[in-house]
Amino acid sequence: MDSRTGLIVLLCLMGFTWAVPVKFLDCGSTSGKVSIVDINPCPSQPCQLHKGQSSSVNVTFNSVESHTATAVVHGIIAGVPVPFAIPNADGCKSGIQCPIQKQQIYHYETELPVKSEYPSIKLVVEWELRDDNKNDLFCIRFPVQIV
Repeated sequence: MDSRTGLIVLLCLMGFTWAVPVKFLDCGSTSGKVSIVDINPCPSQPCQLHKGQSSSVNVTFNSVESHTATAVVHGIIAGVPVPFAIPNADGCKSGIQCPIQKQQIYHYETELPVKSEYPSIKLVVEWELRDDNKNDLFCIRFPVQIV
C-alpha cells in the first residue's frame, strides 16, 4: 500500500469514529424512506450541538421523482415547532443531484449552524425535505442538546 492510499484509509477510519448513526423517528415521510442519519460530531445521544459551531447532517434515503428538494427545519420545544434557519434550504445544492429519480439512493448533506445566542436547552429537531408538491421526501425527528 503506498502512502497516499494509507492516508486515505486512515482519514476514512477517523471519519467513522466521529460519525455515529443517530437514532431517529420518521415523522411522516410520504414518498421516501430514510435508512441512515449521521450527525458529526455526535459521539453519543442526544447529540450535543455547541453554540457558535456547526454540525454536519447527513441523511441517506431513497425516494420518488422530484425536480426539487427543499429543506424545512424546526426545533420542537415543549411541543411547539419553532423554525430553525439553515444556510441553504435547497437540497439540490446539498449533495443531491436533481432531478431526483424514483427508487434511487441519495445522500443529503448539509450543515446545522448553532448560533451563540441560542439558549442551552434539550429539544427535538424535525427535519423535512420536501418535493415539488411540498410532500415530504423524508421527515425525521432526533433529540439534541444545545450546550
